[in-house]
Amino acid sequence: MKKHSARVAPLTACNSPVLTLTKVKGDERPEEGSGAGAGAGSVRTETESRQEAAAGEGGEGGEGGGGRRWWRAGPRCCGRRRLSVERLKEALWGSAVVLSVCSSWAGTSQLAKVTFRTFDAPFAITWFAATWNLLFFPLYYLGYAWSSDEKQNPLQQFRECCRLYGDDGLTIKIFFTRTAPFCVLWTLTNYLYLLALKKISATDASALFCCNKAFVFLLSWIVLRDKFMGVRIVAAIFAIAGIVMITYADGFHSHSVIGIALVVASASMSALYKVLFKMLLGSAKYGEAALFLTVLGLFNVTFIICVPTALYFTGIEHWTSFSLIPWEKLCGIAILLLSFTILMNFGIAVTSPTLISVGVVLSVPVNAVADAYSTDIIFNGVRVIAVLIICLGFLLLLLPQEWDKMAVRLVSRFRVSKREEVVEEAAAGADGGFAGQSRRSKASRTSTATLAHSF
Repeated sequence: MKKHSARVAPLTACNSPVLTLTKVKGDERPEEGSGAGAGAGSVRTETESRQEAAAGEGGEGGEGGGGRRWWRAGPRCCGRRRLSVERLKEALWGSAVVLSVCSSWAGTSQLAKVTFRTFDAPFAITWFAATWNLLFFPLYYLGYAWSSDEKQNPLQQFRECCRLYGDDGLTIKIFFTRTAPFCVLWTLTNYLYLLALKKISATDASALFCCNKAFVFLLSWIVLRDKFMGVRIVAAIFAIAGIVMITYADGFHSHSVIGIALVVASASMSALYKVLFKMLLGSAKYGEAALFLTVLGLFNVTFIICVPTALYFTGIEHWTSFSLIPWEKLCGIAILLLSFTILMNFGIAVTSPTLISVGVVLSVPVNAVADAYSTDIIFNGVRVIAVLIICLGFLLLLLPQEWDKMAVRLVSRFRVSKREEVVEEAAAGADGGFAGQSRRSKASRTSTATLAHSF
């Protein structure tokens, strides 16, 4: 199987990162030699270290036992060093991805609120940002051509990636039946979120959008028949309780209630998107995911453009002059959203999906700090508790399905290690008592002999 065509192993929809709009999941990562992350590298070095250690034990080089010990210790030491370097690289890549996810998502929310002061057209911003999805497949092909040893021209790579849509590839029928629903859900997700930012703070919006994970669990449990987990039910209850508490913190004013309802609807559209993708298309290769997002951008440019045009001429989203459009802010939003989507869909090449999701949670306190300096938001006790409850529910949903068994094994290992420490301490105490007793008996014998000699 070719390196660039290794299919990513499918997981349940609930295990995907919260804001991932395309279902790209798996544990098979590209090798380091092809320009990817260190996930597979650490496994490879571990195997090499074991092989080198075995070769060292079997070798008879050197003179006597010292030579054999040198051959045994050398490869093991080098293997450990390489393994530690790979783990350090993986940790650094993971930290970089987490910070990038956090900054890109928080930056999108903050920049959108600033843009609304001079350009009040959320659907036009949504459409403009979605057109940048056309860059996904070209960017993927550039990375593939730079890193892969087996070169394919763009047409061959395009045909191979079209297998996502079935044996017939990307036909006109498939283009409308398998692209139109996802493009509509994509547009609604982003448009409702931007529309909510006009009515509530970025802190509340980003925290409420984290409820997306709970909605994904409920839909995947009902539609995809995923495994039932009590802890995820508790997390879903936390999410609903957080929504109610944030609404209560604002006093149930119509302005804030509408904003909260818009964010909840946006999170629901995103959850429906992921579950529908899992149900209709299953899993995707990296190239297939890039092609899918590019096709979404093409559909957006071709057909969705009629919506902002109609909103402009009807006066719903009307601006005075095209020369007054803040293009630098619109391009900034589009670049941040493009970066965020790339990290959420392809960040698993260098780190785990759990860390990517943690980056989404970290955007909540970042937005809170930004709102505290730029707006007059009041962080009362109810709002802070509601945000913490939603974030806690989000983190509970990141637990693996076998988390209870893993916890039991961890506790048992901890108890065994404690027992071993107690036994070692008791043995050390017994050895010390025996040594003290022998020293005392030796001293008494010495004094007796000296006294006898004096007589």
